[in-house]
Amino acid sequence: MRPFRGPGPRRGEIPGDAHREGREQVEFPSEPLSGDRTEPLHKEAEQLKEAMERRPVVDMARGVLMATWSCTEDEAWQMLVWVSQHSDIKLHDVAEAVVAATQQEPMPARLQERLAEAVRQWHARRDPGG
Repeated sequence: MRPFRGPGPRRGEIPGDAHREGREQVEFPSEPLSGDRTEPLHKEAEQLKEAMERRPVVDMARGVLMATWSCTEDEAWQMLVWVSQHSDIKLHDVAEAVVAATQQEPMPARLQERLAEAVRQWHARRDPGG
């Protein structure tokens, strides 16, 4: 059983009263952060928001590849990334083209070629003897 140490900290006090124990007390800025300090945070927040909005189409494209080629979720992801990197097209745009192809929209020839190559490589890794 712990020994009784008296009442807890009062409202607004730091437990253990850090300044009495020789520790540095945390100082909070009295003014809001300046624009140049918040700009990177706003940029990151926008990028995260954009990623969340684009996530569904990427997930659908992965599902299309998984259903078409009987590959795993990770293998489908790797194919999309490989196509994006080797065609110099953003992953989201590759994913949109894959999903659009399910609606009989033609896929750009360059993407067709890169996707076919990604599938060939996947087959070769999956079945090295065949």
